[in-house]
Amino acid sequence: MSAFEKPQIIAHIQKGLNYTVFDCKWVPCSAKFVTMGNFARGTGVIQLYEIQHGDLKLLREIEKAKPIKCGTFGATSLQQRYLATGDFDGNLHIWNLEAPEIPVYSVKGHKEIINTIDGIGGLGIGEGAPEIVTGSRDGTVKVWDPRQKDDPVANMEPVQGENKRDCWTVAFGNAYNQEERVVCAGYDNGDIKLFDLRNMSLRWETNIKNGVCSLEFDRKDISMNKLVATSLEGKFHVFDMRTQHPTKGFASVSEKAHKSTVWQVRHLPQNRELFLTAGGAGSLHLWKYEYPVQRSKKDSEGVEMGVAGSVSLLQNVTLSTQPISSLDWSPDKRGLCICSSFDQTVRVLIVTKLQTI
Repeated sequence: MSAFEKPQIIAHIQKGLNYTVFDCKWVPCSAKFVTMGNFARGTGVIQLYEIQHGDLKLLREIEKAKPIKCGTFGATSLQQRYLATGDFDGNLHIWNLEAPEIPVYSVKGHKEIINTIDGIGGLGIGEGAPEIVTGSRDGTVKVWDPRQKDDPVANMEPVQGENKRDCWTVAFGNAYNQEERVVCAGYDNGDIKLFDLRNMSLRWETNIKNGVCSLEFDRKDISMNKLVATSLEGKFHVFDMRTQHPTKGFASVSEKAHKSTVWQVRHLPQNRELFLTAGGAGSLHLWKYEYPVQRSKKDSEGVEMGVAGSVSLLQNVTLSTQPISSLDWSPDKRGLCICSSFDQTVRVLIVTKLQTI
């Protein structure tokens, strides 16, 4: 691919903020997005921005008692577009951004900070009930149904005597019908655990030797296809989730992506073979996954096992001197992306030439 044909990552708008921003998310079916974080005085903040004439307009600023670590629109309807957030005190809140004074749902979900959150069953993505999953420093991963108060519908916690590990990332997947659904969780010691919510069992686990910073299925609402896991030491792993071998698990390919921690991975909503990784040195890398000729083969005993594909780097750009803490593709406009970094800046990016790849 020549330099002219390659996708380009262009910083379209950037805006300095007066607080530390931990997460940013597009508001579905709009040119708006939210940023979440904490002020230096120790309170939490949600800001709602709209892109207008090549600039950002602040529509609303909401200050809350506790710093806000993460958020998702994944469990809400397109009509309501409620934002679910996890804060430093272990609270899960769901907010109506039109009337954000009191949350529409609130639960003290964890004993410690909620590091990570994901949603399913809303926005027309994924079959089945709307659910939210939270992962915390207290070692537990909990699944919540916003229609059910106080108690989680599933609670994955360490067994008696097992060390509790800090859960850094969670992701829903396999939600292709009313019954099937999985949650994948990544931990600070490199553990990746795949929980089957239909059977309420641990389906698979592995360890990638470094803390797992981000996990994402290429699509939540299809039969499991691929899972990307990023880690502290600059590596990411792509697991082929179609074929599970009884002892070897899922086939995978790993790539040294950045010179430092890979904080985030996000698949392009319009093309699941393309994904962005965000690094601790302020860089973004755009990757393409290529499937092998055959995705499975038989081992020496005739048991099916997966075959991993390969990844190629399409483009990379350095945006900041500080880590890029969050990343989100627009679900509505191909190539439009937002990211936040620890230099207290939010950036709107345009990635060109994606439709030709």
